[in-house]
Amino acid sequence: MLNEAAAIRGTLTALLIQDYPADRFEVLVADGGSDDATVAIVRDLQQNHRNLKLFYNPKRWSSAARNLGVRHMRGDAAVIVDGHCRVPDSHYLQNVADALKFSGAGCLGRPQPLDAENPTPFQQAVSAARSSRLGHNPDSDIYSSEPKFVTPHSTAVVYRREVFENVGFFDERFDACEDVEFNTRVHAAGYRCFFTPKLTIVYHPRPTLGSLANQLRRYGAGRARLAAKHPQSLTLPALVPPLWIAWLFFGAVLSLAVPPLTWLYFASLGLYAAAILGGSLMLARKQKLSVGLRIPGVLLGIHFGFGWGFLRETARRRKRRNFQME
Repeated sequence: MLNEAAAIRGTLTALLIQDYPADRFEVLVADGGSDDATVAIVRDLQQNHRNLKLFYNPKRWSSAARNLGVRHMRGDAAVIVDGHCRVPDSHYLQNVADALKFSGAGCLGRPQPLDAENPTPFQQAVSAARSSRLGHNPDSDIYSSEPKFVTPHSTAVVYRREVFENVGFFDERFDACEDVEFNTRVHAAGYRCFFTPKLTIVYHPRPTLGSLANQLRRYGAGRARLAAKHPQSLTLPALVPPLWIAWLFFGAVLSLAVPPLTWLYFASLGLYAAAILGGSLMLARKQKLSVGLRIPGVLLGIHFGFGWGFLRETARRRKRRNFQME
């Protein structure tokens, strides 16, 4: 967690009052240097909950935070929960134990829908867009609603202790997509992942277009690092946004140099605009007008944020590699 004063009390309270024996679970909090009331809130809760422990994460990134928890855990399984999430079920930990026993899997996956209490129209637009095929990687199962065995890449968040003993820890060079990178290794090690809606945790959608684009920029950069470390992880859906942004620039230059190609460039712009507007209209049918009007901008923020992050990280890595070669 980092500066989660607005949400951390609710998140921790929901975990601490679980209908599960308090002596059979612990809540390990890793703080990345919060300068708001976050730490004070955790300290206050510790007065009544002996199984709540607080650790300082000097490396700040969530990859290092996860490793802190794993290194200090005493239980048989670890459940990853971010500081700005909402745990909707008081039987959550019992559901985790039941799913591990039922499936026999090494890890568990869960849906991660976006929602907020008293959401703004923009946050509602983010929720609608991110759950659509235009707003997230179609290879991901995080918006699925049926129990099934899946590959762990985008959904695994619960792990038996043996997974860490055999696979290792999260790669602390990642400040985004550290979960996908770790899950790539989990999959390569042969562990099965059982996905169940009973483990749903709700994430808060970003409140502004700038914060949303920045979030997707980090995701894009993380995907580029992932592709560099695990080339086999690169899929076509992850390549579409950066390739589109590259085409917008190079296609414009090419059309100036070769005028007959201008029609192709503008046709591609029209096709993209039609896809955004058509997809937005489909999503807006079930939304208020104030929400529907924001969906096109949200989709653009998702695509361009992710694509720019991927391209910038790729260029940065190439520049560093060329420098090392010299």
